[in-house]
This record gives sequence, structure tokens and C-alpha cells, in this order.
Amino acid sequence: MKLTIKEIAQVVQAKNDWSSYKDQEIHAIEFDSRLITSGDLFLPLKGVRDGHDFIETAFANGAVLTFSEKEIEQAHLLVDDNLRAFQALAKYYVSKMKPTVIAVTGSNGKTTTKDMIAAVLSEKYQTYKTQGNHNNEIGMPYTILHMPDDTEKLVLEMGMDHPGDIDLLSSLASPDLAVITLIGEAHLEFMGSRRNIAKGKMGIQAGLGIENELIAPADPIINEFIYDNQKITRFGADEDIYVTQLVEHRDYLTFNSNFMNETISIPVPGRYNATNAMLASYVGLKMGLTEKEIKHGLEHVELTRNRTEWKKAANGADILADVYNANPTATRLILETFQAIAPNENGRKLAVLADMLELGETAPQLHASIFETLDLDILDKVYLYGPMMKYLYDKAAGNPKVVHFDNLDQLTEAINTDLQPNDQILFKGSNGMKLFQTIEHIEKEI
Repeated sequence: MKLTIKEIAQVVQAKNDWSSYKDQEIHAIEFDSRLITSGDLFLPLKGVRDGHDFIETAFANGAVLTFSEKEIEQAHLLVDDNLRAFQALAKYYVSKMKPTVIAVTGSNGKTTTKDMIAAVLSEKYQTYKTQGNHNNEIGMPYTILHMPDDTEKLVLEMGMDHPGDIDLLSSLASPDLAVITLIGEAHLEFMGSRRNIAKGKMGIQAGLGIENELIAPADPIINEFIYDNQKITRFGADEDIYVTQLVEHRDYLTFNSNFMNETISIPVPGRYNATNAMLASYVGLKMGLTEKEIKHGLEHVELTRNRTEWKKAANGADILADVYNANPTATRLILETFQAIAPNENGRKLAVLADMLELGETAPQLHASIFETLDLDILDKVYLYGPMMKYLYDKAAGNPKVVHFDNLDQLTEAINTDLQPNDQILFKGSNGMKLFQTIEHIEKEI
């Protein structure tokens, strides 16, 4: 990180006298005192515990400076709000280092699209991307301040829980290009309506600038929120850019697009991933890559864990895991993909669906609506888990293929008992439902 103590103090407008501190370069900034090493800056945040309680630990681990909202004995920069200071520093740093910033948001597919864009751009440029789920008001500044010094392209994922979240993140990052993957139903509990979700996602324009390109779906729900004279490219059937000649296979896809000659192959299933890869292709072209470079990058993409990933149970059964997040749109899409895949010889097709969280008052109806996508002529058994999935169970009206569980251990035990070596089994649910624990169990125990 190329920042000195003097530089940081000036950016955050520290209110104490820091002039006596040695003006050295800070190695890194961390909000977990356990990660502090020699030469680092500590960021005390208020969560379950007040980060100020860990300042002594941070200095014992090698910190040379800390932000603080109160006067303390250790070397510190006194600010009104540590998080706001952290965000201001990130905003300054991205403008200082001047990487090209590509921002990605959407109700579904944003992490995969971010991974694919980074894989493409890495073919030509020093590229850094959001790590894990660091896509919020803490994680995105952390990503910016941890990018390698030689970063040329910075791919930032922007997540949203509440109104104004994306506006803030976009204003901090000032993207040169922005992508919205989908307007779905995620976070209805906090956003209230799909229109409000669209408004929130369109906040990505806040730091974009009308002269910089926004790539957005053809969904008309966003139309009222497009800034006047905003440069925009729409994607979807018969729009500015779209997928052509899509061919689905069990664990990969091939497709073309209306703006490239190369046929692209990606090592992940799901027709929706063709759209994500198409968006990455378009970004690659805008950034000056050749079609062959784009093709190679997508063929070797590595996705963030638990995004549409084939695994193996200990007994040989095929597991399609997609359990990082879930909303009705994403659940329908993965069900359609799974149901379209031919079963293994002498094997069955099983689906495990867990609650989709943060859907608010409409959660019962939205869970029940998944029944329209379930093809019980194809699926041999459906395991439902969680209180909201009880509404889908009731919609199935006693179909013996559909069973419901309130307890994760009981669900896991039932799958352990039922799963056969030639079966295919899909897992889909919100991360908070912890289906990953069941997957890990059957990978090892059967």
C-alpha cells in the first residue's frame, strides 16, 4: 500500500496533533487485530465488540498507528467516525493509484460475472478483484486498499442490503464502467419492492459519470432510473448485445454472441452463466482484449466457492452445489438447468431446496411460487428445509416425492440414507441455511 502517515492524516482530516509521528509508509490496514503485522494501521470498528478494545492487541502485533474516535495513549489519528475515515481513504487511494475500475452489481450473478471479468482482463492486465464477499461498505474499501501496487484493472463487486448502499459504493470507487446483471427479488425484506431494488441497483450511476458506460439488462423496470444522457448498453434478446447459439452440457456451456466471432466455452453449467460470460466478453472487448484472449480467459475461469459447482459425494453421486445465496430468480434458474441435464445411467435426480432469506412479507408466496418450476416428472425426490420452504411443501399438496425438514441434522441423515452412487443431487439455498455443511458431510461420510 503506497500511503504514508502524513498522507493518511491529511486525507481523513485527523483532529489531533500527529506531527510528531515518524512519517513512514504504512504496509497495510486491517480491522481484525489478529491480522495486524509490523508496520500496519489498525481500524477499530464497532460490531458485537468495540474495536477500540483491541487497540493494545493491534500494537502488540506490530501496528504503528490506529484510527480512533477518542484520545488514547498509542499513536493514533483522531476522527469522528472510523468507518467514514476508512471510506474516505479508499476513495482517495483509488484516485491516486488510478486503476481502471469496473463495478458489478445485480440481484443474481454479480459474483460470477465479477470473477469472469477478472479472468478475462487478467489475460492482458494486472487485475485485482473483490475477494470473497467483501462487497459492502467495509469490504469494498478494504478491497481497494489491499489491491497490489501494480494493479491496472480493478473489478469491484457492489452488494446491497438497504437503499443507498450502491450509491455510496459507486461514489467511493468512481467506476469507469459498470455492469448490472439482473434485477431480482433479493433483499425484498429491506427494499420493500422490486421497483425499489431497481432504484437501488441503478445507484451504481452515482459515481460513474454519464460519459462512462453502463451495461444493464433490457428489463424496463430500470428505465425511469436511467440518468439523462447516460451512456448505456442494454443486453437481452434483440437488444444491443445478446447470447447466440447456446448449447448446454452437464458441466460446461458453449455459446456465441452478436458482437464476437469466437465460440466461447465456459467450465460451468447453467444457461444464465452464458449471459454472465457474454457480459465479461463485452467488457474485455471494451478494454482492448482480442477475441482469442477473451476466449482463453473464460475457458480457464475460477469461480468463487459454492457458485454452481459440481462436486462428488463419497459414494460417487454427483452434487451440484449452489448454496452461497438464493432468491426466487436464482432458484428457478438453477432448477431449470438441473432438470435439463440428462440423468446418470440407472440414477435418480434429487433436489434439496432451503429457505431463501431476506424476502420480507412476500416470502411465503415467493417460496410457494417455486412449485411452478419444479418438474416432478423429472425429479425423483425433493427435500425442503426451513420454515419458509414449508409453504412450498404445502403447495405440493402431499406429493410423496416432496418431503420437508425443520432440522439440518435430520435433513443430512435422510440424504445420507437415501443417496445412491449413480444419483445427481442439487443443493440450493441461502448461505445462512448452512447447506454447505450437509454437502461437506456427504462428501466425506457416505
